[in-house]
Amino acid sequence: MAKDNKLNGVQKAALLFITLGPDASAGIIKRLPETEIQKITYEIANITTVKSEQRQEILKEFLEMNKAKDYLVEGGLEYARNLLAKALGSQRAKDILDKVTEATQQFRPFGIARKADAHQLLNIISNEHPQTIALILCYLQADKAGQILSSLSEELQTEVSYRVATMNNTSPMVIKEIEKVLDSKLSSVVRSDMTSIGGVSTLVDILNQVDRTTEKNITEGLEKEDAELAEKIKESMFVFEDIVTLDDPSIQRILREVEVKELALALKGCSEDVANTIFRNQSKRASASLKEDMEFLGPVRLMDVEKAQQRIVGIIRRLDDAGEIVITRGGEDAIIL
Repeated sequence: MAKDNKLNGVQKAALLFITLGPDASAGIIKRLPETEIQKITYEIANITTVKSEQRQEILKEFLEMNKAKDYLVEGGLEYARNLLAKALGSQRAKDILDKVTEATQQFRPFGIARKADAHQLLNIISNEHPQTIALILCYLQADKAGQILSSLSEELQTEVSYRVATMNNTSPMVIKEIEKVLDSKLSSVVRSDMTSIGGVSTLVDILNQVDRTTEKNITEGLEKEDAELAEKIKESMFVFEDIVTLDDPSIQRILREVEVKELALALKGCSEDVANTIFRNQSKRASASLKEDMEFLGPVRLMDVEKAQQRIVGIIRRLDDAGEIVITRGGEDAIIL
């Protein structure tokens, strides 16, 4: 058996079903496409032993992905990304969301429609039967479905909404037929393999892998073109939760620049790993005092916590620019002893 980090999705699914046992697995596997069931059962048949650490790792990833899926349904992509980043760190959150998004798009009906622009979809489905519109909206992202619903006539809005609210079970054959027709109409305006790319988050992911000189040249150039955009990129380059990636001397240098009250407020909304990293780099007396300040604050507004974290991130970037601390990056930024 290959190591966990080399397992593909089918192999991980096979290990998960073995770990969950036949009763729990049966209810999940029957919902998968026939082609995927065949692949997974083949892998299950060829697995003879599963190590305890493999079971734990697979279950952990399964639970994290389910949590991510719940967050996506509850509040959308940004909501999910923020919550997962606080709990697991920004890079781990990105990895999990990428897997969840890929899996969702692979198996969920109307995958092409979910990638299409809301205006494109509206032009295509606005003259369809209300029941058809309702069915399609049920499979779209909530924000996209909301845009389309808002653009319909008042009479149609009510009728479609009623049908969405009262819709229970729909024949898979009907869904496939409607999806087939819709995909055909969308093929002229959106390719089936198109995905959302680009944007600030994509550039940040790239810049996090380049050396400091390259990053500085790019951000300085962007400041001349679009100062507001450059500031958004800078704010996203290093987030508060990334403090755990810094070495202890850098963290201790940062703490000398941050007021205790500001730090206490910032830590109210962070993960346990971040808090422990800060406490570890303080004296016992200072960490005890900081914990008391955090308790004394009581309930605080998330907006105030995020502002405090942003101010501390500003200090971190200033110290990094001055060469007083090192934010690890790709490329030429490796430290040579």
